[in-house]
Amino acid sequence: MKTIRFHTYGEPAEVLRLEEADIPNPLPGHLRVKVHACGLNPADWALCRGLFPGELPRGVGLDVAGIVDALGEGVTGAAVGDRVYGPGNFAAYPSAGASDFAILDRWALVPEGLDLTQAAAMPMAVETAYLHVEALDPKPGQTLMVHGAGTMMGYAAVQIGLLRGAKVIATAGETFAGRLRALGATVTPYGEGMVERVREIADGAPDLILDASRPNGVIPDLIAIAGGDARRVMTMTDFASAAELGARYSFGETLVRRDDAFAQFAQLAAEGRFEIPIARTYPLDGWREALEASLGGHAHGKHILLPGGTRA
Repeated sequence: MKTIRFHTYGEPAEVLRLEEADIPNPLPGHLRVKVHACGLNPADWALCRGLFPGELPRGVGLDVAGIVDALGEGVTGAAVGDRVYGPGNFAAYPSAGASDFAILDRWALVPEGLDLTQAAAMPMAVETAYLHVEALDPKPGQTLMVHGAGTMMGYAAVQIGLLRGAKVIATAGETFAGRLRALGATVTPYGEGMVERVREIADGAPDLILDASRPNGVIPDLIAIAGGDARRVMTMTDFASAAELGARYSFGETLVRRDDAFAQFAQLAAEGRFEIPIARTYPLDGWREALEASLGGHAHGKHILLPGGTRA
């Protein structure tokens, strides 16, 4: 099969290669899919640089949707031929989702009404945003600020907050401002005056603040928005600043993973009540173009590889 993977750590453009590899066989409790679509994430490039080091070679592609092709021993709840989506297992196999075939050890069935390409945009954004919003635990009527709502984690968090009945203030650029307003969020731009704008919209300090932006020194401003209460602020990206200033952050929390979230949000997406925007799709051999777009810092939605498919 064709797969994209790396044999040494380094910058993704330098270490990744498209090559032939053996089709992996699923371990007990895992299943194999023929990949229809694979979403790309900044975490893929972090793996190339040495995040969660392990035995090499190793593949990229953490978001996967496809058709079940083989079942490992003991698998229940799925059958060969089913449409499923979930995070590709990059740790136990020498390839991952950016391949003709991939292994999943966590998954959900893709319901009717949800396209497999759209499903492939969802796993990491859904799981990461869900974990952090659940940790903050906004109550109906409370105000949740999501900083970096134009990232896919932030865009997902806005929707999850709204589904929980919170009032959501989103900071975002013009790319997604209109879509975020249509979802029900109050949107304000980044930059100078953000502290005053958000506090005016919230009529004081928001109850809770979630940072989904790239690490950019914004934590002091978010604490100021929170009226100086650093514990109202949680970041999923800038761990060092949060630890220094007393804000909450991913690795400083006990985040409770719930695999039923995949099924829940797949159904919501099928009903048109949840979405992760897709910027562009590429054939597998167009991966370098997708990489360049992703690394450019202005992804404007998920970039999706279609193994065996064509550009859309």
